Amino acid sequence: MKNLVNWFEIYTSDFERAKKFYTEVFKLKLTDISTNSDRHSNMKYAVFSNTENKKYVNGALVKIDEAKPGVGGTLVYFSTEEINIELNKVEKAGGKIIRPKLQVGDFGFIALIEDTEGNMVGLRSMK
Repeated sequence: MKNLVNWFEIYTSDFERAKKFYTEVFKLKLTDISTNSDRHSNMKYAVFSNTENKKYVNGALVKIDEAKPGVGGTLVYFSTEEINIELNKVEKAGGKIIRPKLQVGDFGFIALIEDTEGNMVGLRSMK
């Protein structure tokens, strides 16, 4: 069975600041890519590092005039080994902890954070 979700975009107002936040908190690589679009000449796009592995959900940070960052949009959960590791990095990287680690029955643990752009994103782990 395929993953129901196969792509996500996290919108930014300050593209470089957002890239720095996700790199610092999750210790991952973001790769800038060209969109080859005259219509969206000011669009910026950076793909999360696991996009070459087709087994996982993939996505990007995006700066585009048509979509603004903020709470109330799509909520993306990042998988973690142990949520407190990433939570301990959030405020140092310029974000906020919205909801600390919370157990959700047999589904493990979740937490909510706000990135530097005002987007709320989730963390999820089994321990």
